[in-house]
Amino acid sequence: MSAYFVTATGTDIGKTFVTAGLVRHLRDSGEPVAAFKPVMSGFDIATAAVSDAGVLLDALGDPITPEAIERLSPWRFAAPLSPDMAAAREAGGIDFAALVTRCREVIATSGTVFVEGVGGVMVPLDDTRTVLDWMTELDVPLILVTGSYLGTISHTLTAVDVCQRRGLTVATVVLNESDRSTVPVADTLASLRRFLGGVPLVVIPRVRSWIDAKTDFARTWDTINGNRAEN
Repeated sequence: MSAYFVTATGTDIGKTFVTAGLVRHLRDSGEPVAAFKPVMSGFDIATAAVSDAGVLLDALGDPITPEAIERLSPWRFAAPLSPDMAAAREAGGIDFAALVTRCREVIATSGTVFVEGVGGVMVPLDDTRTVLDWMTELDVPLILVTGSYLGTISHTLTAVDVCQRRGLTVATVVLNESDRSTVPVADTLASLRRFLGGVPLVVIPRVRSWIDAKTDFARTWDTINGNRAEN
């Protein structure tokens, strides 16, 4: 049994794309794998298939049904806002203790488990807790997804620093190439390498589908497992 928390430097960076890619790689390898995306904002049942939950269910090979979505993402909000803001517009919020308990229950299952966060490292979950507090409670290795956009170096180094200050292990930083980035990926990679120390770093080139990135996700998983930095 092993578990990883997939977080990011911000929203729309590619957490779900990376999580789904790793899930598909492990499934193709015949290894038991599970995913859990307990908190989700901007959810619309009419477009469930393309929601984060729908993408993960498809990667797992599970049907996209209301029951499956409820199981995979029990805290869902319609407003495309941070969870604390979205919850303020709807009945109920996030029970932090229940969130941690549900995650631990999923992590206790056999195989590899990916718990996907919401937004970035410091996104508020309620009036007092953030995703960082959530990750600290679970205390499992992190997969930090970042982009190649202008500004990513500062965002990435800040995220790694704050996580390490909480005693968390950043297993791998995944540089997911941003769409229409004005900064060459190779330059971003070189800069991050100078400052990340021994934290492994991998690159996922901009692709249109999972099939186009199969080799990249295999390499990413090898890096996570072997703690080896790859170009």
